[in-house]
Amino acid sequence: MTTAKLPTRLIVAGIGTEIGKTVVSAVLVEALQADYWKPVQSGGLDDSDTDTVRRLVSNPKSYFHPEAYRLTQPLSPHAAAELDGINIELGNFMLPQTENALVVELAGGLMVPLNDGELMIDLVQRLALPVVLVSRNYLGSINHTLLSVEACRSRSIPLVGVLFNGPTVPASESFILTYTGLPCIGRIGQEAVVTKDVISQYARLITSGR
Repeated sequence: MTTAKLPTRLIVAGIGTEIGKTVVSAVLVEALQADYWKPVQSGGLDDSDTDTVRRLVSNPKSYFHPEAYRLTQPLSPHAAAELDGINIELGNFMLPQTENALVVELAGGLMVPLNDGELMIDLVQRLALPVVLVSRNYLGSINHTLLSVEACRSRSIPLVGVLFNGPTVPASESFILTYTGLPCIGRIGQEAVVTKDVISQYARLITSGR
């Protein structure tokens, strides 16, 4: 399945929200035995995405770096920050210092606003890491996936490939891969319950190229 070697430092971006980036991030963290970093957490501070990934990985090597911004409301970062009286500044984002591999998970899609003038894709450019794009099949997902690919390519952001999460729709996935020329990094099925064992199984599939 995988025709591109995973880099040891990468960004997980989605074609929208509720795409499953956190589960995908957990799989990639486990596959690479990487550190994990979520630059912006909007809402869910009592059980953050960092907490979720920490619960789902099994390897002893991963370290979970603190978020640059922790916002109380489950809104777009620019709106959540305004309610919290915080100004998100692009210059405040610095990659964590680590000798280990690193998986960075974005909040929302690439065009989600960080502040009144900058977007998540601007953060991607600042961090200068290649992107694994997470797609999920639904009506309109081809359009959203292709737009996300075009947005990255228009800014010369390197794309590792596409990882499909959720129920498989072969016609949609085949078109996306053929049209973009990107490799399929993997497929994660619709799991009733996501556990450490489930994450480990998908991590092994990705590292074995199946």
